[in-house]
Amino acid sequence: MAKTLELQFNTRDNKPFSITLNDPVEPVNPVAISAAMDAIITQNCFTTSGGDVVAKKGARIIERNENDIIIG
Repeated sequence: MAKTLELQFNTRDNKPFSITLNDPVEPVNPVAISAAMDAIITQNCFTTSGGDVVAKKGARIIERNENDIIIG
């Protein structure tokens, strides 16, 4: 099962912006995630169509199942 960590932010124009990271370390460390998100905001790493990233909105682990279909 593939897992990703999605970091969710709001931009200056209050638009959503997210960063997705593959294969997160588990168990997740909420303090480390929050600190990383603070660093992204403080260092102004990303510019979006909605302006700079200005606030944390949330974070979540997304699990995805994949099943191949054999076509004959």
